[in-house]
Amino acid sequence: MKFLMLFSMLCSVSVTAQLPALFSGTLRRFDNFPSRHVDARTVDVWLPEGYDPQKKYAVLYMHDGQMLFDAATTWNKQEWGVDETLGRLLAEGKIRHCIVVGIWNNGKKRHSEYFPQKPFGAIPTSKRKALLKELRSPNNPLFSGKIQSDRYLKFLVHELKPFVDKRFSTLPGKEDTFVAGSSMGGLISLYAICEYPEVFGGAACLSTHWTGLFRAEDNPVPAAFMQYLQKNLPDPGTHKIYFDHGTAALDALYPPFQTQADSVMQGKGYSDKNWITRVFEGEDHSENAWKRRLEVPVLFLLGK
Repeated sequence: MKFLMLFSMLCSVSVTAQLPALFSGTLRRFDNFPSRHVDARTVDVWLPEGYDPQKKYAVLYMHDGQMLFDAATTWNKQEWGVDETLGRLLAEGKIRHCIVVGIWNNGKKRHSEYFPQKPFGAIPTSKRKALLKELRSPNNPLFSGKIQSDRYLKFLVHELKPFVDKRFSTLPGKEDTFVAGSSMGGLISLYAICEYPEVFGGAACLSTHWTGLFRAEDNPVPAAFMQYLQKNLPDPGTHKIYFDHGTAALDALYPPFQTQADSVMQGKGYSDKNWITRVFEGEDHSENAWKRRLEVPVLFLLGK
């Protein structure tokens, strides 16, 4: 409650950042959303056409929020097309009433915030130290410092979600609360449903970045993820998980590790009733690719 009072004083609808042009619905933007756990950041809340506070809405939390709505405002001029896809599916009556919460990533700290912390902690100390020195490119560190994904999820669950549930007309239970992302956002979405199965009833993990790095050779990360899943996957009777990947560019790294994850899922009792893994031949690692197939996980999580 104290945090929500602090939020009302510090955070307001933004007038400083360019708002995306939407195909459907409206956007409420909150800049500098404060947190006791991670750095402040922008949060966008997409409301569908005809949003009615007298109705109740499921909530889809999505990472990399600045990439969701308008290619004109993104660094690579690509977008997920969330408003197009969900707006159309809602108009066609194919999915439940829902809103989308887009959580902006934190730039250089993105990798540190999205890398699942408990699997990282299970890697031997000498290898962890070496991983933290990995480079994205020459003179460009992959990690900004220590792993902060546990703190990031505390922000999402204990600060952002209570605000959203108070400010908007939501259905707050896990059966109506979902999380989604791509690449590292896919990893943190999977980690979220494993760490907080009482909060999230479903997760969509597109182009899940199983390697954690940009190479597969001499990489202890995938094995650590699989060991974590063996112990921490949520109950398949009450949860739904979606995976996919393409076959081009960075996605070409993922098939052997997705096969391992699929084996773990099967061993834990997941079936086609609560789990999908899809392969999209020829698709690469980009917002354009995720936009083309966003309908698939949305229907899986929110379909009527």
